[in-house]
Amino acid sequence: MKDSRIQTLAANLIHYSCQIQPGEKVLIENFGLQRELVTALVEEAYKAGGWPYVLLKDHRVDRSLLMGAVEGQYDLMADFEANVMKEMDAYIGLRAGDNINEQADVPAEKMKIHGNTIGKKVHRDIRVPKTKWVVLRYPTSSMAQLAKMSTDAFEDFYFDVCNLDYRKMDEAMNPLVELMNRTDKVQLKGPGTDLTFSIKDIPAVKCAGHLNIPDGEVYTAPVRDSVNGFISYNTPSPYNGFTFENVKLRFENGKIIDAHANDVKRINEIFDTDEGARYIGEFAIGVNPFIHHPMQDILFDEKIDGSFHFTPGECYEDAYNGNQSNIHWDMVNIQRPEYGGGEIWFDDVLVRKDGLFVLPELEGLNPENLK
Repeated sequence: MKDSRIQTLAANLIHYSCQIQPGEKVLIENFGLQRELVTALVEEAYKAGGWPYVLLKDHRVDRSLLMGAVEGQYDLMADFEANVMKEMDAYIGLRAGDNINEQADVPAEKMKIHGNTIGKKVHRDIRVPKTKWVVLRYPTSSMAQLAKMSTDAFEDFYFDVCNLDYRKMDEAMNPLVELMNRTDKVQLKGPGTDLTFSIKDIPAVKCAGHLNIPDGEVYTAPVRDSVNGFISYNTPSPYNGFTFENVKLRFENGKIIDAHANDVKRINEIFDTDEGARYIGEFAIGVNPFIHHPMQDILFDEKIDGSFHFTPGECYEDAYNGNQSNIHWDMVNIQRPEYGGGEIWFDDVLVRKDGLFVLPELEGLNPENLK
């Protein structure tokens, strides 16, 4: 018997997230073979009158390819995948794996080859700006372990998070979007954190189940050279197969001038990828009422209730601040009391304190009103 929650998720992805119309082509890319959801997505695409295509990949095979990667080889791979992607109207990226650290030993220069070819030509140049896309994880025992939960409990949590009423969340986000679009100065305060920057004239964008599942954030970007101060991230932050902890950054006129973590050399190598890697491409506020604690999976962690993320690297086209980079690294700070608390101020007005919105027009985004 099929799990009805899988069918519900597949229907939401096809009809709500991607809004597949008759004759539209949708690429379903699956890292890790999750037959039930892939099959359900194919069935729902056909119900919508769409044409589904499936691309299956494996993290261990991908690692083997990366270990010996050369630029010419990956240029050809990127051209191959780009030729497929440019024919698609929509993209669903399904990720699952048994080991979050599968690529931990891939040399940085090999990861850079991937980022400069497939990452750029396929995803940044075509998929993100030119298709209706959504990406998600699928529950595995590895994810349950990272979340410090039993497999069954994590599976229940996963479907609560992924199948919540995103239409309701979408409506509740409107006042925050309007406020951010009127805001110039932002200040973030908390333990080890005191940052100021401007978001003037950079659009705020709501994320309520159309691009990520799970979802629950409103993002914009700082004016590129406006960031000053320091920040301490209080969640583990995986990147390229290594988990960074106790990340502390200091900014001067937008640029990261000092970076510390549990591996100072490695984190600075990432920030030296290119010029844009030391500038911020995104500032976002997380509001998913079911996600409370980090689990070293950024699709979940960046949506944590009462959090924000402040992202070195590439900006998004719809919240454009001019910063370009081959990295986009979402680092998360949780401001609920059990994580030390914190405040968000817009134009010298307190907006959120200890993870809860204090302005009446924003209270619809507090967790009790979104469940």
